Amino acid sequence: MEFLQPVSWDEALAARAAAPDAVPIAGGTDVMVELNFARRRPAGLLDLTRVSELGGWAQADGSLRLGAGLTYAELTGERAGGPGRAGRAGGSAPDGLKARLPGLALAARTVGSPQIRNRGTIGGNLGSASPAGDCHPSLLAAGAEVEVASARAGTRRIPIDEFYLGVKRNALAPDELIAAVWIRPPSGPEQFAKIGTRNAMVIAVTAFALALHPDRRTVGTGIGSAAPTPVRARDAETFLAAALDDGGYWESRAELGESVVGEFGTLVAAAASPIDDVRGTAAYRRHALAVLARRTLTWAWRDYCGGGAG
Repeated sequence: MEFLQPVSWDEALAARAAAPDAVPIAGGTDVMVELNFARRRPAGLLDLTRVSELGGWAQADGSLRLGAGLTYAELTGERAGGPGRAGRAGGSAPDGLKARLPGLALAARTVGSPQIRNRGTIGGNLGSASPAGDCHPSLLAAGAEVEVASARAGTRRIPIDEFYLGVKRNALAPDELIAAVWIRPPSGPEQFAKIGTRNAMVIAVTAFALALHPDRRTVGTGIGSAAPTPVRARDAETFLAAALDDGGYWESRAELGESVVGEFGTLVAAAASPIDDVRGTAAYRRHALAVLARRTLTWAWRDYCGGGAG
């Protein structure tokens, strides 16, 4: 097995172009498991840990740019960035990113153990494209974009809705690498919740993320581990946005009626296409999604009515 270890972004893109079959690796929390259990035997590994350009986060054009090498621990504020990581470009405070992207921070906090969160990266989570990846629902709810690049075609951005193509399949060309994730900070509350077979260090049976965007009077959702890819509950988003608008809730911040909350949960469950597996049945996943949707909406609306952003 060939081992490639570039020390700059340009070197990484050149190596990717020369060896498109090499598997990119950063934290290794997914790749090494597959190697250890002989589920994958790639022609080579492309180690990105020395590419400092992939670290840190910055603010630009009203959005946040999160380097693909940003770890879960840095997203949650459990770990402050070192040189070239969260310490640069406006990201010096460990809680700064957590406060700006609360939904993503909540999701990152549920990933594995502290050791895994110290190693695993947001770019790795995207590259794996697992339907059960914890960050995917929050990225969908936030309307994120994935910045990718190649030596051949330069840089482009992929809307998060178009990034997931199938089970562990993404929209990257063979010679492309993930450079960063772009997210517009929310103007309203965000929530994330998941259900697992135990309370900690567990793959989600199902997961759900919700984002309220009062500045543009829209709602974002994301469903994990209940379809071949992470998906949005578009009908639920449309219904809730219309209900909040027609009922004057954005301005009044009045308590939502049970009919609104209940219908939102029903529509979220209907957006899923789960399967039966060792972690749960399809019927259970649909039921759980309806419960998670109602709960997260209740929590988010309570935050909004309590004087949150908007």
